[in-house]
Amino acid sequence: MNERMKRIAIIGGGAAGLAAAIAAGDRARELGVSVEVAIYERDDRVGRSILATGNGRCNFSNLELEIGEYRNADFVKRVFESAGDERFVCDFFDGLGLEWRAEPDGRLYPLANKASVVVDALRAAAADLGVHEACEREVVSIEPPREDGKPFTMRMKDGEFQRADAVVLACGGRMAASIEAAGVPFTPMRPVLGPLRVSEEEIPLVRELDNIRVKSSVTLMREQDGENIAIATEQGELMFRKYGVSGICVFNLSRLAQPGDTLSICFLRDDLRGRAEGYLQARMRKLGKRFGESLTYEQVLRGMLLPRVSETLLKSVGLKLEDTCAKRDLDDLASLLTSFSLEVAGIGDADLCQVRRGGFAVEAVSSDIMQVHDRPGLFIVGEALDVDGPCGGYNLHWAWTSGCLSGRSAVNSLLEIG
Repeated sequence: MNERMKRIAIIGGGAAGLAAAIAAGDRARELGVSVEVAIYERDDRVGRSILATGNGRCNFSNLELEIGEYRNADFVKRVFESAGDERFVCDFFDGLGLEWRAEPDGRLYPLANKASVVVDALRAAAADLGVHEACEREVVSIEPPREDGKPFTMRMKDGEFQRADAVVLACGGRMAASIEAAGVPFTPMRPVLGPLRVSEEEIPLVRELDNIRVKSSVTLMREQDGENIAIATEQGELMFRKYGVSGICVFNLSRLAQPGDTLSICFLRDDLRGRAEGYLQARMRKLGKRFGESLTYEQVLRGMLLPRVSETLLKSVGLKLEDTCAKRDLDDLASLLTSFSLEVAGIGDADLCQVRRGGFAVEAVSSDIMQVHDRPGLFIVGEALDVDGPCGGYNLHWAWTSGCLSGRSAVNSLLEIG
């Protein structure tokens, strides 16, 4: 190394940036060399974005990841293989002293059930390694070295310049579009993994159900070649909003949804979907013994759905709770309960979206070290790349893995180690 201490600048103090800083510090310590590592964060503290994940509990990974669920899954698979085995993220947090628990579906949460303990563990490790936190410092462009052996130049929002021998761009989806990164191809970003807005005609309907939660199965339908095709199905809690629908099942479908698609909502248990009419007939016979053969829709639906949900569903097809429900009406009622349709108009509230789709092209980055092709010393990781996954720890797992791989690689690049 030269007499001047080599310097690594990490742009962004979120999940990927903190992971990169720790991995860089660990690698330098492992090799017994001195490398200055600094995190540039536009916010007033690092790790703030982590605090909001998992409803404040930080679902930091998942033991049952399906790599095929990621956007650009082939690239993600190669990155994960380069990082190590499937326990890579668990081992990383083991080394930080974090204790966690696994839910039945494989989702991992800190044992303390608070995202703040994850941030505390990350910051403590970074501080122990001498990582400098440069908060309220926003980078707006990265200029490549003018010649071999020279540093990168980072232009700050306030006009100041900073230099670094290696740069890890870990700025997340919200900031990636505002940074000019040495000419790396970039796809405009759009919010996904969030609530969906329904058509203007249907807004009065969902507004009546605002903030009501129901357990349901939701299928995203799309018209193709004159046929209605099921694109994907998600199960879980659905919440009605004034503009549309929300909930984890909707968030996951938002990654695939397009304006004009339809959400088909089933309010019955899964095992009843294919035999809903027969189930309703049996229900009417049972209830008829108590209330008489002439049953109203209110009597049939009582105990199945919340009254306001029943009233709104019936209203959508011109019926009322007090109307008589005849056996000949059960086919229509079964369809209403198993395939209640809402038309997708777009994302409902971009501020509630967990990730941004788009970003720097994965084709421009080496999957084994996260370095930009033909730009030695420039690394791009996390949500800044065109990678996103569903809810359930996918996006944080990607951030930790790509961040760690880049931090270690950045130190190696400074020392010209393969």
